[in-house]
Amino acid sequence: MRVGTVTEIKNHEYRVGLTPESASELVGHGHEVWVESGAGLGIGASDEQYAALGAKIVPTAEEIFAGCDMIVKVKEPQVGERAMLREGQILYTYLHLAPDPEQTRDLIASGVTAIAYETVTGPGGALPLLKPMSQVAGRMSVQAGATALQKEHGGRGVLLGGVPGVMPGKVAVIGGGVVGFNAAQMAAGLGADVTILDRSPEVLERLANHFESRAKTRFSSAANLAESVAEADLVIGAVLIPGAAAPKLVTRAMLGTMKKGAVLVDVAIDQGGCFETSHATTHAEPTYMVDGIVHYCVANMPGAVARTSTYALNNVTLPHALAIADLGWKAALARDAHLAQGLNVHAGTVNYEAVAHELGHDFVPVSSLLS
Repeated sequence: MRVGTVTEIKNHEYRVGLTPESASELVGHGHEVWVESGAGLGIGASDEQYAALGAKIVPTAEEIFAGCDMIVKVKEPQVGERAMLREGQILYTYLHLAPDPEQTRDLIASGVTAIAYETVTGPGGALPLLKPMSQVAGRMSVQAGATALQKEHGGRGVLLGGVPGVMPGKVAVIGGGVVGFNAAQMAAGLGADVTILDRSPEVLERLANHFESRAKTRFSSAANLAESVAEADLVIGAVLIPGAAAPKLVTRAMLGTMKKGAVLVDVAIDQGGCFETSHATTHAEPTYMVDGIVHYCVANMPGAVARTSTYALNNVTLPHALAIADLGWKAALARDAHLAQGLNVHAGTVNYEAVAHELGHDFVPVSSLLS
């Protein structure tokens, strides 16, 4: 199979779909790998490094989209990229379709077979291809929130860890999954006063056992959520419903109860965001103000630490990329029920139920395509 990766064109996105080492693995399996010239520069990987490991350097993305059987990316294809997709081609990347009807329509129209990292499952319902980026985003959310709290960025002027004689900042983390755990770990490490909210008793027990006195846990009832948000200097939205749009847990009205200059960091923005007042921003202009509250809603947070993020992502995406290239998409999905959960769109049909329900498309189960 001919596998291609291109330079990411989303604003301030520096990651790349294949590292030189991943390209080498695919070449070792007998596949051709085409890499757009300069695609790896954001992670410090030169064209020469790719070429030395067997990849072919191609001048333009257009040539790669036209000539490759499978495209491996990081972020969802942008408008110009979607216009180059074609029937029978495999797209393997993050998609986050539920809040993006335009992208979904374009993928349907293209006839492409689109496999989304974020819905590939693992044992116990885990999301192993989402996990490393959730770890990065959770940790970055505290860095971003701490910066946004500085006065020059519109924040309250609060140092999260405080100093002797001055109370630390209060951090409320909504959601105790991978993002929430990593956010709480970073905030607690800085010495902040951390509260994690979740609705699962099992999750709350696990978090309480892990953090002991370094962070508090609280059941996420409407009243508890409202009180925690009102008291916080920094609120981190870490809610995920796999494949579906995030619920709007913090309303516009709740902003009026918050301290002026408090910060909201919406890590769920890829799935539409979990704050009513959220809209996606970029690393170029990461924040905006609503009712005196700073909002940080960058949709590709891990892109800022591109090298760490790319290598962490490739560690989990490469085995499936190899399976798809070695066997073809249909045989690879038939052999691996977890990978089959990644199929979102195929040949004009929507194959992930939450996306179909959210956007009003007919749902065609993956099983019906593999039988």
